[in-house]
Amino acid sequence: MAISQTLFGGGVHPKEIGNGKQSTQSLNIVDLTPPARVTIPMSMHAGAPASVCVQLGQVVNLGQKIGEANGVISAPVHASVSGKVTVIGKCILPSGRETDAVTIENDFEDRWDESVAASAHPGEVSAEEIIEAARTKGIVGMGGAAFPTAVKLDTSRLDPKPDVLVVNGSECEPYLTSDHRIMVECAERIADGIVLAMKASGCQKAYVGIEDNKPDAVERMKQVAKDRFEVVALPARYPQGFEKMLIYSLTGRKVPNGALPSAAGCVVLNVGTCEALSRAVREGRPLIDRVVTVAGRVNKPGNFRIRIGATALDLEDAAGGFMDGITKIIVGGAMMGNTIPNVNLPVTKNFGGLVTMAEEGHVPEESACIRCGRCVRACPMKLMPTRIDAYARHRDWAGAVAAGAKNCMECGCCTYVCPAKRQLTQSIRMAKALARIKKL
Repeated sequence: MAISQTLFGGGVHPKEIGNGKQSTQSLNIVDLTPPARVTIPMSMHAGAPASVCVQLGQVVNLGQKIGEANGVISAPVHASVSGKVTVIGKCILPSGRETDAVTIENDFEDRWDESVAASAHPGEVSAEEIIEAARTKGIVGMGGAAFPTAVKLDTSRLDPKPDVLVVNGSECEPYLTSDHRIMVECAERIADGIVLAMKASGCQKAYVGIEDNKPDAVERMKQVAKDRFEVVALPARYPQGFEKMLIYSLTGRKVPNGALPSAAGCVVLNVGTCEALSRAVREGRPLIDRVVTVAGRVNKPGNFRIRIGATALDLEDAAGGFMDGITKIIVGGAMMGNTIPNVNLPVTKNFGGLVTMAEEGHVPEESACIRCGRCVRACPMKLMPTRIDAYARHRDWAGAVAAGAKNCMECGCCTYVCPAKRQLTQSIRMAKALARIKKL
């Protein structure tokens, strides 16, 4: 299959104000000391939340299952420290949703659970064993959506079956460099995860898409590819890392509106997910930590490997604290992340970055649309954001749906380029939410 070099339509190249990628892209990952306590949410993945399966006062081991998956689209949750369960209650996620959670007081022994064991036959692992490891070890997409990886890899019910594995190393959001550093420092494990994912899914080919503003990551991944998969340097343009954009850039295939990547014969995984898959299969290690970029208005930006259930405050401390004048704290990227009210929120499996802003985070006052069409040109989904926005502001949710609101992937390009500072993405997001509630 020939690689398509045609860039997707629309998109933007966000200006990285203040400390952008350049502040952390050359900094090695720092392993943080586990905190005195962790609060681990039961909902850190797409689908049904896990059910708490430990008792108050129970002593648990590192890697022990503390949350049981509920149904096919779900994932188990594991203890990220060893110690005593001190609270079984609720917590607020960075998204603002409330979920069940388990708080563990750390005994600092890092005593691994007996369920965490290396594979007895690593060279002979079957597709079924790979899928089972992804399922039981709680591996989910680490690029943002947190979709259970086992569901993606199990293609047995699909007809026709996907034939291409697309690996996302583009990391197109401003500020974030965690995937960049993982590719540079953990390339062998990523490559192993890619090979395992190909075997599990039955895909004959795999392409790793990396934006060309990460030449060291491109070179490192090419070194470990060894003719097993192809590494492609793509033009740096947001939102290159979205599934539909990346599939088109790498294969020339288009995912139909409302369909999953499998409709285009593809399975999509993030590079961090591939690393976690390798560790789950080879070491029996559950997903208990992740790499997070802390950047923006902080004293010591960096990339930190932190335990799931630690807090954003722990990341702030690791980065030497925030600078004065902070107006906004964002979990995720500057374009699509969630603004959080404080730093007492837990690090989750899809917590990719902590970005702080001062004056650049100010939300400007809207003015009337000047009909310039910049939002239409920037929209990678070929929508007319102004039209959907107009329906939403008139509370015509059916009209917004008819205009394509459900096809919006909320990338923020329209809001970014609007000279009238219209909050188009927010308006469309509201229309989508209300349409779901009203089942339109």
